[in-house]
Amino acid sequence: MRVSHPCIEKAPDTAARRWSMLATIAAGLLLITLDNSILYTALPTLTTELGASGTQSLWIVNAYPVVMAGLLLGSGTLGDRVGHVRMFVVGLIVFGLASLAAAFSPTAWALIATRALLAVGAAIMMPATLALIRVTFTRERERNIAIAVWGSMAVVGGALGPIVGGALLEFFWWGSVFLINVPVVVAALVATALIGPRNDPDPAKRWDLLSSVQAMVGLVAAVLAIKELAHTPPSGVVLVAAPLVAAVSFVLFARRQRRLADPLLDFAIFCNPAFSSGVLAAGFAMFTMGGLQLVTTQRYQLVAGFTPMEAGFLVAAVAAGSLPTALLGGAFLHRTGLLPLVTGGLAGALAGVVMAIAGFQWSFAVLVVGLVLTGGGLGAAMSVASAAIVGNAPRNRAGMASSVEEVSYEFGNLSAVALLGSLLTVVYAAAVDLPAGAPGRAGLSLADARAAAGGDAAVVGAANAAFDTAYLVVMVVVAAFLAVGVAVTGFLLRRHGPGTVSQLHADH
Repeated sequence: MRVSHPCIEKAPDTAARRWSMLATIAAGLLLITLDNSILYTALPTLTTELGASGTQSLWIVNAYPVVMAGLLLGSGTLGDRVGHVRMFVVGLIVFGLASLAAAFSPTAWALIATRALLAVGAAIMMPATLALIRVTFTRERERNIAIAVWGSMAVVGGALGPIVGGALLEFFWWGSVFLINVPVVVAALVATALIGPRNDPDPAKRWDLLSSVQAMVGLVAAVLAIKELAHTPPSGVVLVAAPLVAAVSFVLFARRQRRLADPLLDFAIFCNPAFSSGVLAAGFAMFTMGGLQLVTTQRYQLVAGFTPMEAGFLVAAVAAGSLPTALLGGAFLHRTGLLPLVTGGLAGALAGVVMAIAGFQWSFAVLVVGLVLTGGGLGAAMSVASAAIVGNAPRNRAGMASSVEEVSYEFGNLSAVALLGSLLTVVYAAAVDLPAGAPGRAGLSLADARAAAGGDAAVVGAANAAFDTAYLVVMVVVAAFLAVGVAVTGFLLRRHGPGTVSQLHADH
């Protein structure tokens, strides 16, 4: 079975066809990343309209990233067997149908189920987006630029989610935040049929179902453990059981991979320092991106009184800084090599976070400039990290490499939201100095303080001051995390000379 039209398959491989295919791939990736953050501004409306409980509201958001993280590794390797064009098309179809179902969900549980189905489509499609770049762009310089565009879409989609969600809710009902996906899916399906490369499956490659299940169980359990840390108070049962299940699943998975002739994940590839540095840089960058977006939007909405759209535009400064550097990084990677762009990009992001910390205390304009500079560093590091991962994996393992990167992206973002969200609450509770007679509930969180204050300006002022302290502490932790990223990637790439991207030429 072939996915692309037989006449198109015989068409010459022209630059116009390659770059048009990149636009199609980028559209699919934009949908995936947009849906990761679009509910940040739409959730209050969804909760009211569907009568969702607190637990249901949590899973309306969490069902998407949790299911996607669990399926990513297996779906990428399956793409190596059945063909990445086929996986991209199937993922688009599932994503489009799930978007339609989500838009018209009658109940909160129905929406949770359709969000999980959206994640299935995203997990099928996402590894194929990066793997198709590896297949479509065989010239290294072109491939570096194409991957830079891919990385830019990942950043831009995440940053645009809150803005798009807020804008749609200004004019339409809540289902519009899902329905907007459908025309993009239809256009991408048509474009893939017309200009997509020939589907190139490798039936000889085995896909081990048990390995995929072990990886999925381990990843989902690990995600649940991380997310439970964000609950107040956390469940002791989940905090003990989830890490235990994750550890057992990962040990069984690793042992099975060593015995398989065609493993789901070839651990030997991590011996390549360029590949490993790319995986780590992706995780460090997404941790920073997710952490900044979380704490900055909260602080400026809750304390400064920004609307959701205004807060979304503020954190979009990160995306504004990342877009040009991501594109320029891909264009110059063949000259500079990985070290200046991966390690230098993370160092630039670190300088930006430090500037944002200073700006928060002294000048809003300096804060914005710091966020732009942070985005500039992250853009360079993320796009080049993708090139390091894909460029250092054999062509017939492109799906596996893509999945590893995207698991790193998801874990970076999820751990930032869970861990930094928990830290924000803990520091607030420790720092708040409530006036005598204030309700005890006001010491739990800023939202609780506002609800319990009853117009008492002293209580609100004390809560705002404590939240500002928590915001500063979290920003310092983000900076420290980036400093670790600079040191680790710098060490891994210390012998990686200029102009060298791929160290697997013999395997290509």
